[in-house]
Amino acid sequence: MSAASETSRLEGTALEAWRSYLQSHAAILRELDAELLAEHGMTTRDYEVLLYLAQADDQRLPMSALAERTMLTRSGITRLVDGLVHTGMIERVSCATDARVSYARITATGYEKLRSAGCSHVRSIERLFLARFTPEETQLLSSLLSRLPGASQPGACTAGDAQAPPDCSVS
Repeated sequence: MSAASETSRLEGTALEAWRSYLQSHAAILRELDAELLAEHGMTTRDYEVLLYLAQADDQRLPMSALAERTMLTRSGITRLVDGLVHTGMIERVSCATDARVSYARITATGYEKLRSAGCSHVRSIERLFLARFTPEETQLLSSLLSRLPGASQPGACTAGDAQAPPDCSVS
């Protein structure tokens, strides 16, 4: 056996770490998706797009930037945006100076839908992910995961600003 084939094998702790990451990621996203769909009629992808738009300057982004942030293809983001336009949560806006550029902009309806979904979405993230770690472990995990490709995108998980965060109190 050559040295190259020995080092290219994935086994032991490395294999377990990789499998655990993949399986937990899929399971958590599946559950988040199911909960958002049942409670708010949207998917995690819908939520993600609305969140990026809500946090953007003028609450709009070029379609190309939205595709890049969501890691979807241009055709994938077009289909997703078409669905959100159909439900009235976002609108398409043409660029006044460049006909080749098209923007997606969140509507007031979309913003309110995002704010109402935000509290339950964060509670689900806390229950499915954060509750399994101590604060120290979460800090370490954050540091470790930030090394992965695409992980260093700052931002909040809900709409709202520091002066008026969404009211997520349980009544």
